[in-house]
Order: sequence, then C-alpha cells, then structure tokens
Amino acid sequence: MKKYALIGHPLGHSLSPQIHTRLMKLAGIDGSYELLDIPPEELETNFGKLAELDGFNATIPHKVGIIPYCDRLDASAERFGSVNCVKNGSEKTGYNTDVFGFSRSIDMLGASLASHVLVIGCGGVGRMIAAEAAYKGGDVTVAVLPDYLIDAEKTISQIKSRMPRARIRSAEIRGEVLAESDLGGAHGYELLINASPVGMFPKVDAMPCTEDVIAHSDAVFDVIYNPKETLLAKTAKAAGKPAMTGMAMLVLQAAAAQEIWNGAKFADSDLRQLISDMEDLV
Repeated sequence: MKKYALIGHPLGHSLSPQIHTRLMKLAGIDGSYELLDIPPEELETNFGKLAELDGFNATIPHKVGIIPYCDRLDASAERFGSVNCVKNGSEKTGYNTDVFGFSRSIDMLGASLASHVLVIGCGGVGRMIAAEAAYKGGDVTVAVLPDYLIDAEKTISQIKSRMPRARIRSAEIRGEVLAESDLGGAHGYELLINASPVGMFPKVDAMPCTEDVIAHSDAVFDVIYNPKETLLAKTAKAAGKPAMTGMAMLVLQAAAAQEIWNGAKFADSDLRQLISDMEDLV
C-alpha cells in the first residue's frame, strides 16, 4: 500500500484525506492518506519519517520551509518559491500543485488567464494568482486595501523582475469594498478573481466588490470554498455570469498531486462530480 500525508500546523479540519481517498479509488491505487500536524520547529526531526512516504503535501507554515529538504524543484515551485507537493524516491522533488489546481479551475470555468484579469487581494494565494495570470499573458490589475498597497507593489516588482514584459498594476480599494471608481471607471474585465477572505464562513453576507464591478466582468472565480457558494458567486450567477468557487481548485490541485505521484489520469466528469460531492461536505 502506498502512503501519503498532508503536513501543516495547525491542521484542524481538512478535506484532503477524503479527496485523495476518492481520487486513489478512481485511479485504482491502493493507498492511504493521513494528516500530520508538525510544528515548524519539528520539521527537521520529522523529515526522516516523511521521506519514508511515497509522497506528501505541505500546507501553512511549511510551503517555504520544506524547500531546503528537496533535492530538486519543479519549474512550478521555482517560479513561486513555494512547495506544496513532494514526490519521494531516488530524489525528492518539490512541486507547486496549487498553481495547477488554479489554472485548471479557470479552464473548467471556461475563462482564460490570457485576458483582462482583476485580482482582489494579494496574500499568499493572491500573489500566486497574479503571477500566474501575468505569466500566462494576462493584463492584470491587483486591487488591495491601502494597508496592503506596499505588499502589492512589492509583488508586482518581483513579477516584473522575472517577466519584464508583464502587464500588471495595482489599484487601491478606497472604501470598504472595491468599486468601479477605484478602477478609474467602467474598465471591464474578462475575469474577476477574489483572492481575499471576504465572504468566507462565518461572514457569508459580504462581498469584496460592488455589483457594478461584477456587472463589468465576464466571469468570476472565488478562491473561497466555505460556504460552497459565496455571495460573490451567487450575485455573479444572478447577473448571468459564469462563476465558480474554490473547491474546484482544492480538488484539482489534489488531482495534480496524484498525477505526479502515480501518473494517474482522471475524467473531467469524475472530477466535476468529486468537486460537487466535496462542496456538500462544507
């Protein structure tokens, strides 16, 4: 039996075991998946145990701390300086499957990163999303509250240092939520992405932007997966816009890990069903 795990601290409740168990069943893999709560100061002493696994995932606070323990980094991990998937073997290779899960979610939504993209928020996932959109040729606007404007500009500078031709800029959210006036008027975006925690359980009656911003966007992706349908996604759908929330990203990054570890292949219909089933659990 193959053995896999998720390391993090604190882990709390995680859907990863259910997701990976279903994926392994779909792929005909005899394997187990467990949660390992490891504080950062204990990572070194526990790495021998991790190296005995066939592979493992890493979440906060280990996505950067695990890098020195990898023999090699895949291009996905090098690009973002973050590892959330390690394949063990003759050499330990670090990957970033978050970006695979995100990119495939956008494909499943029927949208494109090579378009006018508006990203709200610039935390860890927001930085990854902004960089990937720029890398894929998007014209990207990163909207943040005033307290985070310096962080956004730093992220933009880092992206441009790697990709001098990147089309990316910041916008300041001057009120409680992003309004069209913060964007200099009715620009229009082909893809609106919420990478902020606004709308997450238990504060489910909030949106990160006004309805006008949604009205001037063609498609909406919200990284939040609890609740399974955020107010942002509901509002977008009511306006006739395709919208998707973050469970797709969670499931698809796990599917990418199984592809890396086992060469597994999954039918799109099976993945959509798994996404729906996991949404029912939150």
